Amino acid sequence: KPPIILRYNKGKRRETQYLDLARSSTWHKSHKTSKEKSISPQSTPGFRPFSVTMFSAFSHLSRHHQSSAPRVASAIGRRFFAAKAGQSEVVLVGCGAPNRGMGWYHAVQMLEGRCPSASLDYVIEPWFLGPGAEGPGGPEFNDWASSLSSDASSSYVSTPAFLTSVAELPSPSQPRVALISGRTADNPRLLKECIDAGCKCIYLEKPGAPTVKELEEMRDVAAEKGVEVLMGYNKNVCKYVRKTREFAATVPGSHVTFVSNNAYENTPESLGECFERNAEGMLKNMAIHELALLVSFYDVTVENIESVTADKEFSSMQTLPGPSGKEFTDFDKIKFTIKTKTGKEVSVAADRCGGTDSYATVTDANGEEVFRYWMPDEEDKKTVQELQAKYPTAMPYFFTQDPDYVTVKERVAKNTVTGEEAEGVATIAIAVETLRVAEYLTPVLMEQLK
Repeated sequence: KPPIILRYNKGKRRETQYLDLARSSTWHKSHKTSKEKSISPQSTPGFRPFSVTMFSAFSHLSRHHQSSAPRVASAIGRRFFAAKAGQSEVVLVGCGAPNRGMGWYHAVQMLEGRCPSASLDYVIEPWFLGPGAEGPGGPEFNDWASSLSSDASSSYVSTPAFLTSVAELPSPSQPRVALISGRTADNPRLLKECIDAGCKCIYLEKPGAPTVKELEEMRDVAAEKGVEVLMGYNKNVCKYVRKTREFAATVPGSHVTFVSNNAYENTPESLGECFERNAEGMLKNMAIHELALLVSFYDVTVENIESVTADKEFSSMQTLPGPSGKEFTDFDKIKFTIKTKTGKEVSVAADRCGGTDSYATVTDANGEEVFRYWMPDEEDKKTVQELQAKYPTAMPYFFTQDPDYVTVKERVAKNTVTGEEAEGVATIAIAVETLRVAEYLTPVLMEQLK
């Protein structure tokens, strides 16, 4: 295994140390912009084993953050190669800002030990450990990374090493799974890098790639290398989806509608920021989970769609400027019904400003609603309240879907270690067809709403 790397700023000079725990010989690497030295347990008096990784990204930090680099360094390396027998070694690629990034919430759930087959050993965050360190979310991210060694993190089962790129990963010490939760546009490159880094399995957040072609290429690359790719379509394992489908099966002529809500403020500023941050569009972002349900359980494919009809009374499409000033056109809410050539019919509704809860309804042959199941249900609301109190500034939808995020990660991690099938978890084949459906529906629905 390569030595452990410690990089930090010393005045105006970047300094790098390579700590070789595996052998007493030193390892040198030429670097024009840094003064480097190697140390080993045998050559360092009073050495006590530790492991830490810090990065040249700290050269982007303010003077205040530069002065705190040693504190962050000690936080980052408390547990390196931490996965134990029976656990997968998880690499989180793309953490995002605390309380806002989906990757961050994935990290918190694993750090709290809620996914027993997963050990979060590495967090790769090139933006906030690099050029975004001083921008929005950067200071909060670095403060959070620093806090992992404080008493506040005593409930965490591990402290991961933080890196700026996949290329800096050492060889796996346990079966390795990469959880890719970065920008959708970066996913094709990141998947290939993770495969090259020895990942046995990839957990890929939706929608997987910007385009169908890119996702198909990712599927083919992974298949060639014998790497399984599973998707973060958590609603495929949701309680409310299961119960709705089970009830609908008992009602002759039933019709199911899946309803998804987010809690953005209904203002041009809030929606404009949302449109820009999720520039792939609502059907490839928020409503992609529902489309995955349609592909998984209702025989929906591009070729099998007979008709799609927008509910114009419910739906809304806007063109709004994002924070950059660039304009984006997207749905702020959309409802539509799909009929398939094989005789199935199902509806989807999604509202960016509809609140925090999602649900599904079943109507009978006369159009009367006979069943409605919420996410969260009464059983899960207590957990939601506890999480809201614990993380009061976090995105509300984290909490309503909290148990499903845990379920998907645990099944993927266990699959990586034992080979046991990740029951209910969508494959990249499902993701490819889901993305095809999203690309097909978007222009059709936009045309209907003009």
